[in-house]
Amino acid sequence: MDHSGNAKQPFDRDGMERLRDEVQGGVISRRQLRELHAQDHDIRRLVRNRELAAIHPGVYVNHTGNPTWGQRAWAAVLVCWPAALTGRSALPKPPERGPIEVMVPMNRTVRAPDGVIVRRRARFDGYVDWAAYPPRQLLAEAAIDAAAEGSDVGEAFSMLADLVQTKAATASALIQALGYRKRLTDRSLLTELLEDLKAGACSVLEREYLRRVECAHGLPAGERQVADSIQGVSVERDVVYAAYGLVVELDGRAFHGSAAARDADHARDLDAAVARKVRTARLTYGQVLGDPCRTAARIGELLRLGGWDGQVRSCPDCPADTA
Repeated sequence: MDHSGNAKQPFDRDGMERLRDEVQGGVISRRQLRELHAQDHDIRRLVRNRELAAIHPGVYVNHTGNPTWGQRAWAAVLVCWPAALTGRSALPKPPERGPIEVMVPMNRTVRAPDGVIVRRRARFDGYVDWAAYPPRQLLAEAAIDAAAEGSDVGEAFSMLADLVQTKAATASALIQALGYRKRLTDRSLLTELLEDLKAGACSVLEREYLRRVECAHGLPAGERQVADSIQGVSVERDVVYAAYGLVVELDGRAFHGSAAARDADHARDLDAAVARKVRTARLTYGQVLGDPCRTAARIGELLRLGGWDGQVRSCPDCPADTA
């Protein structure tokens, strides 16, 4: 199709409205307008009549107010075309604020307009869902790239776990995508965490609590995997500090994330608090992996409430004001 427009053919205004409003959420590019035989004077008239307003150079939206996230996403893809959403912008729950991330092939150099981050990807051809609106990187690939571009391993795992929990992506697909990122920081740990998700266990979370929270900060040694019974229900406690009336549950929420399961967990915590004067602290992956120093300080406070006379020890990563 002639991208420069054809003066001998009339401007397909109906086609513009269908493409802009029904397919692309109110956004259209100059290139697409020219494919619909719009001439420069047609485009100027549409802008003058406020049927189009520039959102990026050569990309327009069908109103003059603030664009929605979806309109910003379409505009980012079209201004960098051929391109696709990538990283966090390609996830089911993208950040509502901040720039839109798009990817282009490694052999292209694209200047990013305001509000857009352009990432050149070696894994481009074959890794884009062109049937999505707007086109986006395949989900497992996008999730691992988002994890790679973040700085918080706890936050990264929470994001990956949420995708598996909601069945948006499989752990196997994420593991496969992770296998291609050889230089990813904490790659081996993320691999183990994803293997945990695949198996439905939380051994890595338990190990990292022991290593990053308990041992690194001089907390007393708790008993692991302690059998218990609350109101006739058999349970297995993750970490028990029996002498100090404290139980720590390592909440692998990716494995039992329903509202009913959460209610049951907290009901048992409440029963134990009433019947045995036992406090229960439930810790998430983010607390253990992302903020172990603050978590250790708070667990130490709970232990002191139960009679522990020790002190939380600073580890090399502890900020000065953690305790």
